[in-house]
Amino acid sequence: MAGYLRARIVLPLHGPPIHDGVVQVQRGRVVATGRWRDFRNSSARQVNDLGEVILLPGLVNAHCHLDYTGMAGQLVPPRSFTDWIKSITELKAGWSDTDFAQSWQLGARMLIETGTTTVGDIEAVPDLLPRMWEATPLRVISFLEMTGVRSRRAPELILKEACGRIARLPSRQSRACLSPHAPYSTTPALLRLSGELARRRGWRLTVHVSESREEFDMFTLRKGPMFSWLSQNERDMSDCGGVSPVRHVMRAGALGDNLLAIHVNYLRPGDASLLGRHGVHVVHCPRSHAYFGHAPFPYQELKRQRVNLALGTDSLATVLKGRRETVRLDMFAEMAAFAQTHPEVGPSTILRMATVNAAK
Repeated sequence: MAGYLRARIVLPLHGPPIHDGVVQVQRGRVVATGRWRDFRNSSARQVNDLGEVILLPGLVNAHCHLDYTGMAGQLVPPRSFTDWIKSITELKAGWSDTDFAQSWQLGARMLIETGTTTVGDIEAVPDLLPRMWEATPLRVISFLEMTGVRSRRAPELILKEACGRIARLPSRQSRACLSPHAPYSTTPALLRLSGELARRRGWRLTVHVSESREEFDMFTLRKGPMFSWLSQNERDMSDCGGVSPVRHVMRAGALGDNLLAIHVNYLRPGDASLLGRHGVHVVHCPRSHAYFGHAPFPYQELKRQRVNLALGTDSLATVLKGRRETVRLDMFAEMAAFAQTHPEVGPSTILRMATVNAAK
């Protein structure tokens, strides 16, 4: 692809909006932006005039579950986060690989139609890859989900299996990395081994961290619905008590500048500073946050510690849906939801959370 894209407004993010602007593209890469009057005498003849539109960089969805797109509206907001985990586990058990594949492809189409070009996706059904990659022009980073509590399998075996799957995937536009699911659903050993391997190989690592008050209470206070439920399921609870989920991940050696910490809704004093010092990236999912009715997202606390903050959609299983309403994976909807709950944050900052910050 080569030539010029002309638009009523070009929004380059590195500077102010450019009225009657142009983006120059060579070999599939943006090489320049500017005013049309400065380019129109160029020898190039290939000009695509987009008309009365705003042209901006492709959106980057830093956290998604494409597998669960078809679950929209099927799970009512629960009174307990632990109850929701039980509900989605039961729902997933009734789905076939075909169901997951159709759901994945539907979600990918939604993202493309709403301006997303890159997605960090948690892959719960890795057998779908690489067929799903081939079915979409999206750039996909598939984080292979790993848990290690209910299966009772050795963490070394879980990690070896995930790495074997990654090794067998083709090297193309998309790629795969690791996602030890969350502190409550994995063992400290799996977190530690995943962190060590990801650093050695230069991989990104994604972990759901401190998503719910129940997870926070489980680790800090050794009590609550999640603590009771996992105790009954014979999880070793010796890693709980007096430590926040963030510090639990630090203790496992997984905090680092390659980590995407998803949600991070509940913090103890000093947690934000830890995340900032280790260069951790935090991904906030506004509509999912509203679905569960979490406490206000600690945006200002994380910002003060210079944490890189990005936005993601999460899955449509955790987006509120009216009776006759159609919900979509849509980063513009996430930006709008964030703006409603954080009116003090300007639109340019919010847009960067869905583009530049997420790309980092």
